[in-house]
This record gives sequence, C-alpha cells and structure tokens, in this order.
Amino acid sequence: MAKKNEKKNEYAEAPVVNQAITRTLEVNFMPYAMSVIISRAIPEIDGFKPAHRKLLYTMYRMGLLTGGRTKSANIVGQCMRLNPHGDAAIYETMVRLSRGNEALLVPFIDSKGNFGKVYSRDMAYAAARYTEAKLAPVCQELFRDIDSNCVDFTDNYDSTMKEPTLLPTTFPNVLVSANQGIAVGMASNICGFNLAEVCNTAIAYIRNPSCDISATLLAPDFSTGGEIIYDKAAMDEIYRTGRGSFKIRSRWRYIEKENLIEIYEIPYTTTIEAIMDKVAELIRSGTLRDVIDMRDETDLKGLKLTISLKRGADPEKLMQRLFRLTPLMDTYSCNFNILVAGTPKQMGIAEILDEWTAWRYECVRRRLYYNLEQKRSKLHLLKGLSKILLDIDRAIKIIRETEEEEEVVPNLMIGFQIDMAQAEYIAEIKLRNINKQYILRRISETGELEKEISDLEETMKNRSKVMEIIIGELKAVAKKYGEPRRTGIVYEDDSDSYTEEEPIEDYAVRIFLSKEGYFKKITPLSLRMGGEQKFKENDSLSQSADATNSAEVIFFTNRQQAYKCRLHEFDDTKASVLGDYLPAKLGMDEGENVIYMVLPGDYTGCMLFFFENGKVAKVDISSYNTKSNRKRLTGAYSDKSPLAAVSFIREDTEFALFSSDSRVLLFNTASLAPKTTRQTIGVSVMSVKPRQRIVKAEKLEDTGISNPGRYRTRTLPAAGSILRPEDIGEKQITLDI
Repeated sequence: MAKKNEKKNEYAEAPVVNQAITRTLEVNFMPYAMSVIISRAIPEIDGFKPAHRKLLYTMYRMGLLTGGRTKSANIVGQCMRLNPHGDAAIYETMVRLSRGNEALLVPFIDSKGNFGKVYSRDMAYAAARYTEAKLAPVCQELFRDIDSNCVDFTDNYDSTMKEPTLLPTTFPNVLVSANQGIAVGMASNICGFNLAEVCNTAIAYIRNPSCDISATLLAPDFSTGGEIIYDKAAMDEIYRTGRGSFKIRSRWRYIEKENLIEIYEIPYTTTIEAIMDKVAELIRSGTLRDVIDMRDETDLKGLKLTISLKRGADPEKLMQRLFRLTPLMDTYSCNFNILVAGTPKQMGIAEILDEWTAWRYECVRRRLYYNLEQKRSKLHLLKGLSKILLDIDRAIKIIRETEEEEEVVPNLMIGFQIDMAQAEYIAEIKLRNINKQYILRRISETGELEKEISDLEETMKNRSKVMEIIIGELKAVAKKYGEPRRTGIVYEDDSDSYTEEEPIEDYAVRIFLSKEGYFKKITPLSLRMGGEQKFKENDSLSQSADATNSAEVIFFTNRQQAYKCRLHEFDDTKASVLGDYLPAKLGMDEGENVIYMVLPGDYTGCMLFFFENGKVAKVDISSYNTKSNRKRLTGAYSDKSPLAAVSFIREDTEFALFSSDSRVLLFNTASLAPKTTRQTIGVSVMSVKPRQRIVKAEKLEDTGISNPGRYRTRTLPAAGSILRPEDIGEKQITLDI
C-alpha cells in the first residue's frame, strides 16, 4: 500500500555547457591556484604566511606583547575575526610559532603548557583550553613601527576591521624562520639561519652588495641542532640560486661505562619515531648485529635516544653505519620561493637581502615621513599658540563674549589670524592652562621641534642616512636577541668516512632440522654433490625447507619460547656433518628442545597450536615480529595444556585431529579467528573424553584418509568419528615450510 502524501524527490538538471579546456583552466583552476599561492602557502618578504601574520597581529591587538599570558582558546577565538579557516588550523599555527614546540630558532610566542615537539610526530600538543600564550619579547621588532603608517593595511574578509599586509620586521625574518609551504604547482622550503649571522650579513650587504655572503652567513642553523656536513660548492649554489641540498646529521656521545650511545640532537627533517622505526627494521633484518636495542628516553630535559651495544662493538663504526642507513643523517632540500609584490619568485640569499633592504628602506622612509608630519602638525599648533601669548586677555574675552559655542573657533581665527586647526587646539585648552607660564613652556618646544623637523627632512633626502638607521636597528637586534649557533658545522674533508660494510651475501640454501635439534644450512651445489643426510643414532629429519641466506627463521621450543635469528648466522655445511646443535647454539635452558621451525618471510600467515585438551590456537605470525633485537621470545604459546602439534600456514586449509581413542575430526582453519595474543588458550575444536587427549594434527593431504567426508562436522567442537581401517594409509609426510 502506497504511503499517503509521499513526496517525490525533484532534481534540477544542470545544463551541459561545452567549454574549451583552456577556458576551464583560466576560469576555474587558475583563480584557485593563485589564491593558494598568494593567500596561503608561500611566505612573503617579512617571513610570514598570512596565517602567521593574522595570528601575531591579533595577539598584538589583545595587548599580549607586554601583558600576561591568556588561554590559547581565547587567542584562537579572537583570531577568527581575521582568519576564517577554523580554530584547529589557527591553533596549529600557534603551536608551530611557540617556544614549547621548538620548531623555530627564534620563537614568536611565549608558551606555557604542552605544545608538542617538532621532532616527534607522536608527542601531540594539548588542547587550546589547557595552554596559555603571549607574544615573545622579540615581537617588539615586528610591531615597533606598526602604528607609524610604515606598512599598508587592508580590510579583513568581512570588512569589519583592518589588518596589515606585511609586518615591519626590523631584521630579515624571512631568513631566520624556517618555513615550508606547498602551493599548487609550486612549493617553498626555506631553511633557518642564525639571527646574529643574518643581521651581520644584512649589514655587510647594505654597505657592500658585492660582499662575500658566506663569510658572515656561515651555514643554515636549526632549532633541533645537529651537524651540517659542509660542502662549499653545494652551499654556494644554494646561496646563489636558492635551490640545492645539504646533509645534516645527529649529534651523539658514547657512554663507555654503560656501553651505550646517546643521541641528543637529530636532523630538523626527521622525527624520533622515524628513526626508531628504521633502526628497528635494520635490527630485525640482521643488518645491525652490534645493537641490542634502542630506547626513546626523551623527557622534560630534552631529546635522548639510547642505543645499547653488544660487548666489543665499535661505537664509531656503528654510528657511521647508522648515518648511512637511517634518518640519523638526512638531506635538507632548499627552495627559496618567496612572494614579492604578489608574485612568487625563487631567489638566492643576495636577492632576498636586496628585496628585504628595499622593502625595509621604504618602511623606514614611511615611518620618518609619518613622524615628520606629526612634528610639523605640532609645530603648526604651537605657532598658533604663540600668537595667543601676545594677548591672552583678548583670547579670553573672545571666548567669553561669544554667544554660541560653534562661533568660538571662527572668532578666534578672525581675532588672531590663525587657521581652524590652530583655533581648535587653542579652544580645547583647559581654563587652568590659559596662563602665561603654560603657554611659554609649550612654546619653548618650538625650537627643538624645528631642529628635529630639519633633521628628519635631511635624513629623508639622504639614502645613506636611512640605511644607517636600518643598520643601527640590525645591530641592536643582533645584540639583544642573538644566540650562539645550535647546529654545528663539519667540513667534508674533516668528517668521518661513511663507508658501508659489506652487505650480507644472499643466495639460495636448503635448511634441515632434526628431531633432536640439529640444524644444517646447505647450498644447492653441496646437496647435489653430497650423499645422504647424516644424523645421530636414533635421530631423523623433522623439517626441511628452501630459503635464502638472509632469511629470518624462528625456532619454537617445548618451554613455550621462540628463538629468532638469521640464516646467515649459521655456517654453510654439508650433508655429511651433523650440523649445529640448536640448544647450545641459541643458549637454550637445560632440557629445552626445538619442536618446530618456521620461516616467517614477510610475516603473513598464522601459527596453529594444537593442544592435548582439544583446543586449537590460531595466532597471527605478525605477533612474533618485534622491533628490538630480541633473540628469545618468552610466552610464545599457551602453557595451560600440553602441546600436541604445531604448524604454520599461509592460507586456511583443512586439518585432521587424531585423539588417543582413535577418533578423527576434520575442520577448516577458516572457522578460527586469528589472535594477536601469543598466549591465547585457543578455541575448543575436538571434544575429548576424560583420560583421552589429542595425539597429533596433520594437514588433510598428508593423512592418507580416503573418505574425508566421514570425519567432517558442521559444528564445533565435535567428538569426531572412529577411524575406519580402510581410511588408514601409510604416507611419507614432508614438513616443508
């Protein structure tokens, strides 16, 4: 029955308009691309992106340059008047500019609380309601001239307030603050430089544009420290073109007493987690055989990664290898792409300093002109006041006898031959100040003002004097806020030689495990040339498999333990020898024996543990994939019931369970859900009677059962069926992995 008053969905079909692809790019793509480039991703000559500038200006307007800290959430809310991109984006910007995050050499925000760390992807910053912030003292150099008409202001997104198009930084912040941006079709990656070095370089360039920049700007400097491997040719190319790359490595020390290495500074381009993951991978692969484990011991005191070494390991050689194989040494790629007058431009250091100097020159001239106009205006008012001095009584009489208030100013203009601005100024003087002493004191400023105006006019006409003002400000900034370099410089000729050790030779082998725990690794050539496999008396083959010399192998023992190692750790042998005795080779406990061997490969598949009580545990092989170089894994499987059999499968298949009372049950391993807990007790599959147990488990194809349908069941657990004589077949079982 149809529902009453059922409304049908109505869709308006948009007309299909044929349009040339060039027109589509021009109308649809290019405006978006330019918006991202100009308004979001690429920094400008003041060193800030729009998001940075809006946030800092908001904090300045809130009085956070000199006042106390306030909740970050309050700042974020106020900033949304300028930045409509949402609170999360604004707060992420604040985090990066903060002292606590350590992303900048010269942080602009004095933070309190957890702001995360730039060198860790897992150290998340706290919510904005829990943290506090204010502007750092260095921000005085960003806003010193902001109210002197030295930069342009524009309407915000809804035209409710004004915001600066640039911040009048008194130093080349574009070279001091590390900045990265990805736009549409272009990107920018500007490395940071030491503040004092940048200021000294700017001074040297202003005085001599042909100066050697590398003499004062030694190398990039990063908040995370480390050491730059200095290649003069590569660095000169970066300085000249704004493109290129250089290597930066971690700083470390060897603690001989504890036989460990402490890494306390890492490259700016990486994180703790990236280093830990890579080292763990190398440990698992057997590449770093001298490393026991690696720990992250970073705390409030700072970054610290600890590497425990094996006895006899050479820390110098190990670190050389780690530098080569891990992000402990990384490459920083430079792309000095900066917006200049709304146009992205790739520039070298000299070009950047040239653009910044020209821009800063204009800022200073505009400031001087503003100050000049202010003084001229004041002088003009004082000259009007001096005319009042000639006849104060007359001025009072004019004001007193004027019947209407709006006629006071015109009457003063007529009475003393002054203009409206002067008359307004005189009319606003308090009655108590209309005396000779007050007027004389004010007029005495006239001479000083005239001298100051003359000096300002002379300065504005002389470019060199304006440049000296800029130089003076740069010197003051370097003296007040300059700090020693954090990133060291290691010249290539003096640096260690990063020669990689001989790689592990990889070739095909076949491995053999006997029931008594003897292990052999034999090459195919030796197998073809050799005779029968030799075993001890009463010993025989348990498992064999094809592998490669670099493959990983796991040995499970009767003590619920697993031992991991690489095949290259075993010597190649021949069929005529007994091989390595694993309990002695792997340092097993007394009475501990190997019961099963598996090649995990890429750690896909599952381990099957069959217990005598009828339960089966299906454990994901990835549970045995550890990050540390642990050869022994305790708790490899459950000890709640004796183990009847163990097997490794890549894909689900059918298994046959045999009980001590001659019953057989067939089941598919797909009916069991894999577990990640190694010590899981498993799921009941075969119901066994008291004083009965599971004696073995085999894949169906290895059993020789001729009529499998007789032993299958629809539900688990099940008791199974009595094994019929006609289903009993003798078949040689191969335990190839």
